[in-house]
Amino acid sequence: VQLQASGGGVVQAGGSLRLSCAASGGTFSGYTMAWFRQTPENEREFVASFRWSGGNTYYADSVKGRFTISRDIAKNTVYLQMNTLRPEDTAVYHCARGRAITSTVRNPGAYSSWGQGTLVTVSS
Repeated sequence: VQLQASGGGVVQAGGSLRLSCAASGGTFSGYTMAWFRQTPENEREFVASFRWSGGNTYYADSVKGRFTISRDIAKNTVYLQMNTLRPEDTAVYHCARGRAITSTVRNPGAYSSWGQGTLVTVSS
């Protein structure tokens, strides 16, 4: 499967963006989907995840209440709605697909397929 992330851009602090992750050559059915983000200074950081089949949704504490992960089954697409953006949210955002379980959803190693990333820049 190939994952294509899009929707990044430049936004002022307090603004919103919606990221999309579409799959080609495969589906999300039966997998856990996640968003991670990375800056040059930091390791890949967990943002949000959920099982495509339904169930619990997980968020990093830093984005809880501001970001929402969702899906469109018909379009085989995962979204990350980001509201009240802050300069510290600036990063390359990657979507990922894997067989993560509850104890590993925040671990990048639990995901085997990754999108190329989309850059989000939040200006102060």
